[in-house]
Parts: sequence; C-alpha cells; structure tokens
Amino acid sequence: MPIYEFYCPDNHKVYQFLARSPAQSGCVPLCPDNAGYRMDKQVSRFAVLGNAKEEGDPFADMNEAGMESLMEGLAGEIDGLDEEHPDPRRLGHCLRRLTDAMGDKAPPMLREAVRRLEAGEDPEKLEADLGEGAEGDDLLFAEVKRLARLARGPQRDPKLYDLANWLPPA
Repeated sequence: MPIYEFYCPDNHKVYQFLARSPAQSGCVPLCPDNAGYRMDKQVSRFAVLGNAKEEGDPFADMNEAGMESLMEGLAGEIDGLDEEHPDPRRLGHCLRRLTDAMGDKAPPMLREAVRRLEAGEDPEKLEADLGEGAEGDDLLFAEVKRLARLARGPQRDPKLYDLANWLPPA
C-alpha cells in the first residue's frame, strides 16, 4: 500500500496519506486542517534524488547554512520594523537582502519596490502605486513574510492519514 504526500500551499504543510486501494492513486484528499484549503500531490522525499526544492522556489539554489544565516539576519530586522510607520530605507535594506539572495528569481515588483524604498520613497505611496496585498495587509510586509515562510520550507505533519477518510464527498 503506497503512501502519498500532499502539500497544502495555504498553510505551508505536507501531509502523508495511506492509499489502501489502487483506485485511490489519482485522488486528492481534503486538507486535515481545513477542508477549504487546496492540496497538491508531490513526490515523497525518499523517492527524490538530491536536494529537490519546491517548484518555483526563489531560494532553490541556496544551501541550508546560507538559508539559516539569511533568515537569522532578517528575523531581527523584520521584527525591528515599525509596521505602522516603517523607515523606507530600512525596509528597502531588508528587502534588498531578500532580492540579493533570490538572484534572478526575485519578482520584478519586489525589485522595483526595493529601488524606490532605498531612494526614500514613502511606503504608503509605493503601496498605493503597486496595489494592496492579500486581505488588506501592507504589500511590502506581506511579501517579506511570504518569502520568509517559503524560505523556511513547509512544516511536515507527523501523522499518517487514511486517504479514504479524507476524500471529498462524491
């Protein structure tokens, strides 16, 4: 009986499901933490050769030590920023470290935001020009948090779920 892994991008978690029937091989279960979340089937870690990363991961080429160093350095900077009235140059510096780590994979919107913040542009004006982030969050803080979360890699749920118990109603 195979065990399939599914990644939930909504909560950045990987789940394992036991398929007791070959007919379940193409099924996609509901997320155990929230049935409304999306689940994507992925190749299990033990079946992958090398250090494969999530597709589209802007930090895929960075080694683990480099990633830890980047995240430790950014943690203090992100925590020290005033979310209500951030200093544009400090915010730009923080985002510059992320874009430098991403290299060519840095989103163009983020590169433009860094350039304008480092020039001292008001973050509120920049946000108005670039648009609001998800759920009304400040665009720049939302992007920093999203990238930091992606860089840490997904959390792994330790439980093994029976796939039959998590299939959507027919």
